[in-house]
Formats: sequence, C-alpha cells, structure tokens
Amino acid sequence: MIAFLKGKLVHKDPTHVVVDVHGVGYQINISLQTFGELKDREDIFLHTYLAVREDAHILYGFATPAEKNLFLQLITVNGVGPGTALVMLSYLPVEELLRAIAAEDVTTLQRIKGIGAKTAQRVIIELKDRVRKEFTPETPLPTGNTHNTMRKEALTALLTLGIPRNAAEKSVDAVLKKSGNSITLEDLIKQALKNT
Repeated sequence: MIAFLKGKLVHKDPTHVVVDVHGVGYQINISLQTFGELKDREDIFLHTYLAVREDAHILYGFATPAEKNLFLQLITVNGVGPGTALVMLSYLPVEELLRAIAAEDVTTLQRIKGIGAKTAQRVIIELKDRVRKEFTPETPLPTGNTHNTMRKEALTALLTLGIPRNAAEKSVDAVLKKSGNSITLEDLIKQALKNT
C-alpha cells in the first residue's frame, strides 16, 4: 500500500495530477477539493490510496487525512466505488458531507451527480453511526451557516441537560424542519425539550 507521496508537481488537472518522486512519475486521481488546495505549489504531499483492480492499479490522492478517511469510509458502502466517492468529495467539502450523513440529509446527497435516492440512503444507513461517533459534543461537526451553528448549539445544550444524543438530534431536527430558519436558539431549545 502506498500511504502517501511527496514530490514535485509536474502536471495538474482538476481530475488528476502527475507527481515526480525521485524520477518516477505517479498519476494520481484527485477531487476538486484537493485540486483547490494544491494551488500553484511546486512541491506537494498527498495522502494516497491504491485501488487494485484486475485491469489497473489506480492511485487516489487527498490533500488532508480527513478527506482520505471519508473516502475510505465511502468506498465501504455497497454500490459506492472509488470513482463515485471521488465525485462526492469533489461536489461537497468533507465537513458538509459528514454533516449531511450525520443529519441523514438525503436531499443534499442526491444533489451530487450520479447519486440517486437509494445510494444516498445506503450511504446514510451504513455510515451515520460511524460519523456520529467521531463527533462528540466536545468536538461537534464543523458548521458553515447559521442554521447548522444553531443546531449544534441546541444539541450541545440538550446533551448537557442529559438528553440522549439520538433523542436530542431527532427533536432538534424536527423543530428546525417545522420552523425553518425563523426561530431563535432559545426557542429552538425550549421546543426541542418539549418534544423529548
């Protein structure tokens, strides 16, 4: 297994790079997220995964360990191969993908090209517990907008009050779905407490 490659960037496309490692050129498939991270660097370091098939050995590269870890989890899902996993990582940043899986957000996953309802549901069913275990109240899912920040803060408050995580998540999500974005954090916590 090739765990990482460190070398000189010889060629860069949105879908792959060629890295010169001591005179050997490695072609590595990458996501758009990794492509964006590489910018115009000459010397690069990529975490890699080697997929061995009957007809080819294909290297996949990632700018961060988090991206590689999520890729490895995605390819364990029945029906999600390395190509599909790379498309998913190209479409959404790691944090948003993790958030969608943890929140069981089928709609977000279905927006990804090539991901239908069945595949989205399979990804959620097979990965949600693993994803949730990685993020305790002390290390919550990264957030990007007010809605998710409010959800995180409400969950933290409910967990502090001793509400079980699954019950807290269901309750908060139900209140958010019902009210949309027109609710204060205080009201969200109060209503969620009534539902638990």
